[in-house]
Amino acid sequence: MPEANKIVPHLWFDKEAKKAAEFYTSLFPNSKITNEITLNDTPSGDANIVSFELWGQEFMSISAGPYFKFNPSLSFTVNVNPEKVPNAKEFIQNIWNKLLEGGEVLMPLQKYPFNELYGWVQDKYGLSWQLSLANRIGERRPPIMQSLMFVGEVCGKAEEAMNFYLSVFKNSEQGFFARYPKGMEPDKEGTLMYSDFRLEDQWFIGMDSAHEHAFSFNEAVSFIVNCDTQEEIDYYWDKLSAVPEAEQCGWVKDQFGISWQIVPSNMNDIMSSSTPEQLARVNQVVLKMKKLNIAEIQRAFEGN
Repeated sequence: MPEANKIVPHLWFDKEAKKAAEFYTSLFPNSKITNEITLNDTPSGDANIVSFELWGQEFMSISAGPYFKFNPSLSFTVNVNPEKVPNAKEFIQNIWNKLLEGGEVLMPLQKYPFNELYGWVQDKYGLSWQLSLANRIGERRPPIMQSLMFVGEVCGKAEEAMNFYLSVFKNSEQGFFARYPKGMEPDKEGTLMYSDFRLEDQWFIGMDSAHEHAFSFNEAVSFIVNCDTQEEIDYYWDKLSAVPEAEQCGWVKDQFGISWQIVPSNMNDIMSSSTPEQLARVNQVVLKMKKLNIAEIQRAFEGN
């Protein structure tokens, strides 16, 4: 199997992970479902795990019950480069139409001062997408980027969060950066209007929004961090875990409310290559852990 990305977005569905993956992979080029397994006897019952790629971007998803709902604080921005995609505006319109079926418009698809063609839509599964025609900056970015909107209690902390993540992930870089000017109330002058930054192999967008929003970051979208060694797991766990009660099965929550999964980089391979008996042993061991232990997981896999 090809080596997994260092950071992989993870989507939590009630029961629709497979259907959603099939739907999303039908929309974008260079997209496919790459793996599917079922974990039995989890706290959510039988949980279906589906891995897929959208336009070359890795995703993992799970059907594990109605515990978390997607909201626009964590969305995905689709940058369509007209130099690489023929009939780019028509391409965006077609994807928009399909995402809108059973969904909801958050910002209409139209021309804005900041973009020739842009729209924000929530699809039928509740996941949010920002579609845009790549501009001068966007042309140098990948087609799909993770977008973080800091609202409510964490509004005004987007810059702090960006700098924190840049310090945690050593292979990283800051990209474009723009602050709110005067006269854009309720957004406070000097807070982050838009930024993008790279952590390892993933580009993220960060922004503050002081408008009233009835949502905040939650576990519906989290980010897997694949670690080659126990030392790496220990490092990212210590850096990213700020809410002790959220620690479970490799999951942590940072001081801004964003969830991460700190896992062995071969975890997907282990689950994919396991017999039902091996998978059951690994699953039972993992369910008892907070921080994952690579050696114990390997022993469970081998039956030792």
